[in-house]
Amino acid sequence: MRTYAEWQSMTTTLSIESRAFIAGQYVTAQSEMTFPVRNPATGKVLTQVVACGPAEVDAAVDCAKAQFDHGSWAGLPARERKHILLAWAALIREHADELALLEALDTGKPISHAMGIDINNTAYCVQWFAEAIDKIHGEVPDIAANLHAVISHEPMGVVAAIVPWNFPLMMASWKFAPALAAGNSVILKPSEKSPLTAIKVAALAKQAGIPDGVFNVLPGDGVVGQLLAQHQDVDCVTFTGSTTVGRQIAKEAAASNLKRVWLELGGKSANIVMADADLSAAAEGVAAGIFFNQGEMCSAGSRVLIQRAVYEEFVVLLTAAAKAWQPADPLDPSTLMGAIIDQAQFDKVMSYIELGKKEAELIFGGEAVSGEQGWFIPPTLFVSAPDTRIAQEEIFGPVCTLVVFDDEEEALRIANSSIYGLGAGVWTQNISVAHRMSRKLRAGSVWVNCYEESGDQNLPFGGYKQSGNGRDKSLHSLEKYMEIKTVLMKV
Repeated sequence: MRTYAEWQSMTTTLSIESRAFIAGQYVTAQSEMTFPVRNPATGKVLTQVVACGPAEVDAAVDCAKAQFDHGSWAGLPARERKHILLAWAALIREHADELALLEALDTGKPISHAMGIDINNTAYCVQWFAEAIDKIHGEVPDIAANLHAVISHEPMGVVAAIVPWNFPLMMASWKFAPALAAGNSVILKPSEKSPLTAIKVAALAKQAGIPDGVFNVLPGDGVVGQLLAQHQDVDCVTFTGSTTVGRQIAKEAAASNLKRVWLELGGKSANIVMADADLSAAAEGVAAGIFFNQGEMCSAGSRVLIQRAVYEEFVVLLTAAAKAWQPADPLDPSTLMGAIIDQAQFDKVMSYIELGKKEAELIFGGEAVSGEQGWFIPPTLFVSAPDTRIAQEEIFGPVCTLVVFDDEEEALRIANSSIYGLGAGVWTQNISVAHRMSRKLRAGSVWVNCYEESGDQNLPFGGYKQSGNGRDKSLHSLEKYMEIKTVLMKV
């Protein structure tokens, strides 16, 4: 890891590519429109990025479909796609410093997290699916003696991946890696708030040997995502973001060609601390579960349910644990919490904090920290009834709401009384309690005595209820990007 001074020095020589990537080339928009991308830690403009529109969407879809129909990528044996994707993963690692710096400058997240988590896990994801794809085989079922059947897996066609701003490249890789490994062409639409690493990694894809037109990147606002969802030649849309936008994408897809839609949406995850838990470990885990990445996580443990018998003791421990998460300069390798992504998100989080002061009890935090011109909010903790807005609505910031409960049954009722079902945590030293509660929690991931602990690609990620459908990561995600074909022959 570079030093603070080295990261600062690197910013003076960093070259930022800001154009769209279509058919293997960086291009400007036909409209010549651009939009500013700002550093959340300073408020200063990093660059002006190309704003794609209908012309760029059509061009990207046309070349992606042409390449798919031609078979330049889909027609390659899985082993050959594997070698190219492995080369891409190696290039991502080779350019890790540059990509991590772009991510930190673009999102305001700490450089140590950008390097150790975002970029490292991006390379790992591409490598994992590369190594998996030549192990996916068809089936020959045992049926009637005069019949022979083959069940095979085929790529879908053109996949549009619309990804969020909080983990821009890592969460994008959860979509483009399996989609490409399966043989599809991909159009990646990064968030307009954090498009820089997606733009950069496109050149590395070409350098690795992915054919022109198979991987395209279209920066722009929500109109680009809408056009992709509506496009008749897009076969699948995979989206991570808000539940509101996810609903709209599903409507657009249904109204067009009924394309496949995979949605990873919002969350208001419950992190439950039982009285018999190791309270010191739980306090550290709870703090990390909500304050990591500035609380800008769909799976953040933003609802902390604490058993009444240990409430007072736990508040003291959590207050102490939160001190390590004070916001600071993202380029300092010792920083654990950086800046809020932009003014709009800062205002949203602060509005919830003001609401919390009216409907709940503020324990600590609650005031913005002045940067040079950036957006910083310290860890904030409320204690509240379970039905307040701050206990029910996704805030997407470093705001934690404590809810007190008396017994296991009440904890489960409160935890499951949410429109979301993305993640949940249980802290207990009783193995029977751990088993019972993890079975009854309506969430896609349940962590016991940890929270968001593993980035392992073997573990699927996704949610129940209005947290979405489908799964990212693991072999389960490959199924999202492949069609299943049955061929039956009479012998």
